[in-house]
Amino acid sequence: MIRFLVGTVINAIALWVVTLCIPAIKLNPYGGTDFWAIAGSFLLVGAVFGLVSAIVAPVIKVLALPLYILTFGLISFLINGALLLFVAWLSQLFGDDVLTIYGFSSDGLTIDSLGWAILGSIVMSIASFFGRAVFKVLKLL
Repeated sequence: MIRFLVGTVINAIALWVVTLCIPAIKLNPYGGTDFWAIAGSFLLVGAVFGLVSAIVAPVIKVLALPLYILTFGLISFLINGALLLFVAWLSQLFGDDVLTIYGFSSDGLTIDSLGWAILGSIVMSIASFFGRAVFKVLKLL
């Protein structure tokens, strides 16, 4: 349980970094613009991202194994971008104007296109890598 909570915090921080670095990806907070609403929104979407990565991603990766072999693993960029789009769609189910991907919807997480989602997943992977390294140094993970 503690590992899931730490992973959720890391995903939330990585998602925050993505929204800072890429202007086409935006998270509108649930319930207002105060600090706790923003932090809670990032934590909620980070938890959804963690659940999607734990449940949906392994199934897709097993089904796409021939494509992984054929493309020498480069298909993972496309799959991770699609998973980020899926998280954006799921975040819209919790409320209006949350995590929007421009070009796909007007509510929730917004991202301009699949290309921006792929770039966002790359930035999120890098930020998560450094976040996990910090938590391992602090012996929290």
